[in-house]
Amino acid sequence: MLKMNSDLALLAPRVSFSAFMPIRLENIHLAFARREIFSNLNLEIGAQGITAIMGPNGAGKSLILRLLAGLIEAAQGRVLYNGKPEVPHGQIGFVFQRPVLLRRSVQDNVMHALAVAGVARAERPFRTQGLLELGGMEHLAKSPARKLSGGEQQRLTLLRALACNPGLLLLDEPSASLDPQATALIENIVLRASQCGVKVIIVTHDQGQAARVADEVAFVHKGQVLDIESTESFLNNPQSRLAKAYLAGALLID
Repeated sequence: MLKMNSDLALLAPRVSFSAFMPIRLENIHLAFARREIFSNLNLEIGAQGITAIMGPNGAGKSLILRLLAGLIEAAQGRVLYNGKPEVPHGQIGFVFQRPVLLRRSVQDNVMHALAVAGVARAERPFRTQGLLELGGMEHLAKSPARKLSGGEQQRLTLLRALACNPGLLLLDEPSASLDPQATALIENIVLRASQCGVKVIIVTHDQGQAARVADEVAFVHKGQVLDIESTESFLNNPQSRLAKAYLAGALLID
């Protein structure tokens, strides 16, 4: 098991991250095949800490991440980063629910990500070692990436996302279907990255995960943000009726 706060200072020279900026989604409209997903979606997210996006299936949570990453564009409205509409490419790391890895070793997967991020060749071994230490994967450095367990593959995917020195890390249910130990290791990396200054936005259905890692929760239902407040307040006394029903395990139909 990794230590939660043990060696951030030691890792800092090898694993450093950029500060990010406040984010705002303004009047977002989005539809696919005549099905409206977002109608006048508005959301403000601060530049620090960890924000969890929660809500029932089909609410549009993952699509918010894709909008933030610039992977899709809204039909109307805009996404602003520090008041500007330009997506800060190169400053955003994205981890999807299912990992996709190169047919290379663990070490070479990280080295490749560093190369794509434009890190100088001479610095890559040093940075790779720091990232593997951050993920507790030094002992797996020479192992084939696609032979790893599901939890190990997702950890490696997370380290690759951090290789680009992101200011913003987007996580789409990164520990779905993982066992408790693998989940704890993923959450540990996320917390440590946040402590190093990375802004994290995580989509999760797990109330326990939100309680363990998130500073605030945005609750989304049918393409609308109905609630955004501190994690403690949301989990114990959410503002909206639908959020209360969701947390109680009700099927949200209306």
